[in-house]
Amino acid sequence: MSKALQDALRALGKRGVDTFPAQVVSVDKNAGTCTVNDGVLDYTDVRLSAGIEAGAKRYFIFPKVGSWVLVSPIQEDLHNLYVEAVSEVESIELKIEGVELGINPDGFLLKKENETLKTLMVDLLEAIKRMKFTTNMGPTIKLINEAEFTAIENRFKTFLKDN
Repeated sequence: MSKALQDALRALGKRGVDTFPAQVVSVDKNAGTCTVNDGVLDYTDVRLSAGIEAGAKRYFIFPKVGSWVLVSPIQEDLHNLYVEAVSEVESIELKIEGVELGINPDGFLLKKENETLKTLMVDLLEAIKRMKFTTNMGPTIKLINEAEFTAIENRFKTFLKDN
């Protein structure tokens, strides 16, 4: 293949609008968008996902305000931008129907409909601390290692979140 033909094919494949770095100015978690600045212009309503669907299915990586992102156009349209990569993550959110997974500096959220893993773990540990057993001498009156279960319960409370 000749050099001229190679250059012509390369030019055909070259996009008119390239990916560019920009700094995050603000984030709208409800809309799944952010505002970024490339050093000259502010770009508003930049998608945090290439395809934002209405409804319960969504996945977002929310960048920290002030961090840098790579922004790309969809079909070379500067009015239709999305974040392709982030340098610093503030939080992650995944929702599929009634199931939700969230990660942020406060901890982890695992939720199905109205039930969270944190609530389940706390309820389980509280039930364990209330346990009574019948022995040959009658029912037990106190859990000997209740403090150990309370310590585990507190660890779960700081590790997991409710919302």
